[in-house]
Amino acid sequence: FILHIITCVTGFNCKLSRKWNERSTHPGCMATKPDPVLITESANQKRADQQLNFAIFFTTIVVVIFILMAFILNDKIILEEPEEIDYSEWKQVPLKERYKMDLNLTSWRSQLPEKGPHDILPMTEHFVEVDLPASEQDAGYPEDALMHVALWLPSNTEDGEKVPVIATVHPYYDFGTEVDDSNPNTIPDLGVGQWIFEEFISHGYALAQVSTFGSGQSTHCQDVKGLGEQVGIQAAVEWLGTQEWSNGNVGLMGKSYAGTTNWEAAQNPSEHLKTIVPISGSIGVQQMFYRNGSAEARAMGYDLAYEMATADPTTDDLRICSDDLLGPAMPVTTSLAAEFGGADWSDYWEERYHLGDVIDNYDGSVYIVWGMQDWNVDPYHAFPTYQMLRDKGLTVRGIMGQWGHNYPDQGEVHSGLGSGYGQEAYENMSRMDWAIELFNWFEYWLKGIGDETESYVQMQTHDGRWHLEETWPPEDMDWVLHDLSEWSDPTGTVSANSAISIVSPAFEEELHLSGLPTLHLDVQTIGCNGGQIFATLYDETLGLRLGHAVMDIRYRDGGYDAQPVSPLFGSYTMLMEFNPLDVVLPAGHHLSIELTDTGEDYLPSTCAVTGLSVQGGTFGMPLIDRPLDHENWFEVAHYNASAV
Repeated sequence: FILHIITCVTGFNCKLSRKWNERSTHPGCMATKPDPVLITESANQKRADQQLNFAIFFTTIVVVIFILMAFILNDKIILEEPEEIDYSEWKQVPLKERYKMDLNLTSWRSQLPEKGPHDILPMTEHFVEVDLPASEQDAGYPEDALMHVALWLPSNTEDGEKVPVIATVHPYYDFGTEVDDSNPNTIPDLGVGQWIFEEFISHGYALAQVSTFGSGQSTHCQDVKGLGEQVGIQAAVEWLGTQEWSNGNVGLMGKSYAGTTNWEAAQNPSEHLKTIVPISGSIGVQQMFYRNGSAEARAMGYDLAYEMATADPTTDDLRICSDDLLGPAMPVTTSLAAEFGGADWSDYWEERYHLGDVIDNYDGSVYIVWGMQDWNVDPYHAFPTYQMLRDKGLTVRGIMGQWGHNYPDQGEVHSGLGSGYGQEAYENMSRMDWAIELFNWFEYWLKGIGDETESYVQMQTHDGRWHLEETWPPEDMDWVLHDLSEWSDPTGTVSANSAISIVSPAFEEELHLSGLPTLHLDVQTIGCNGGQIFATLYDETLGLRLGHAVMDIRYRDGGYDAQPVSPLFGSYTMLMEFNPLDVVLPAGHHLSIELTDTGEDYLPSTCAVTGLSVQGGTFGMPLIDRPLDHENWFEVAHYNASAV
């Protein structure tokens, strides 16, 4: 084809140069007899003919080169087209392609596409001796400190093959009175245990269920999330990693208290702890019950409640930790004497702040799971924790959907969400590919199989869409500040008897808020040395709740350091921050911020009767741009309620 082009183009120019034709043997030219008249042409004309002829010839060569390049590049593009994904090779299917897989979308939890080659050996029980420091010995009934472990191993392993352990640790085994106990740890629990039992043991993993001190058959007193409990958990992990059947790698996983124990294990970790999967597990006890100084109602009886819940007419009741005397008092001093250092009158809170030690001492990986509508352990525990761990150099992954205090794949449980509390995202919420996600995570961190896992956050918007971010809030997030004086009704009194609703103008373009919005309020005290504001953000057009923030004015700079407040017309700026949220406000809609003295789950202020006078302020919106065709959006394999 290319030779044909050269032939035609050069042949077309034969008549322009007789001298060329006399010498040419090109098959596209017919030689002609020289014309005497043309022989007498001037040398200049001949040179002109030659120049024209060579110009056309070289132009032809350039055209041919371009044609050749087109063929080469086209061939290269065809060769580099990605191969069709083999969905039967489920372990290798990329995250964004899993929704195309033939997964079970109606099960009680997500399932792996196939069972492994191993059966499950009968459960065995073990007691792990713990060497406690002197400060953590029982103040009551003297007893050896033992952690009780129930263990399930895979069978039919090859000679000498060792297996890793997935463990869950919490106090809820045999939790309650003798007449109303929960199941012991010798029965797989419906949180982690049963799921790991059904999906992972057959693939060569051991399952361990461990009772914390003072619960189940573990001895010692129940030192709720304190140093004694931490040492016991760490000892259990060390034991699991050093057994003759173990490959030396242990992963922890659990929700709520069973998620907090993951952080406890990582504070002064065994070298065998390779990964943790804390699911709505608090990073600290004070952090769980106090947000900018505002106290949740349950804070007052937290420590005592656990002691009462395990009370039986046995020697168990005589197990008393020294911190049992301090625990019930700390919420009182923290709330009533904050400006006088009431939170620091003992080291009770400091001993139960887990994240600081984790950052200092832990070198494994972390997979954080949180419901963005979790009111039990609020999602501010996850952020900025995620980035703090990344900054330390750890591999950290997160999955955050609009569920409550639950697992990512509990479709039937998620169906009970109310409007403004996750319901709008439900149809696309429950992640039935999560078993594959965790399988690949554990394969790498506990067996060294597969590619190194990446750090990223899977985040769901309040209306159900999923987007993938390297970190969250996203790095390309922009802050947009709004002066509340440009909104309607930005001033007034917030007390037990009065509230304020501040409404924005309509926004011309769609807004995607992704992060922790800020609300900086200028306030004055009204005859009392305190006050509190609970702020609720709404899509005013739909009347739909989007998020909330809360602050005690004594903690007006945020965090856990209180400052005195003048009772009479003291002027302050409260630097409030909303809980993490990921919401999309349609174009043409209004936002509103409702300010009340208190809100869901929180105690009223001691100055609720007089309240605070709000003088205005600013609202900060963390905005990202994710048009519909943005590469970060992805589809998910979600629970199919209609097929159940």
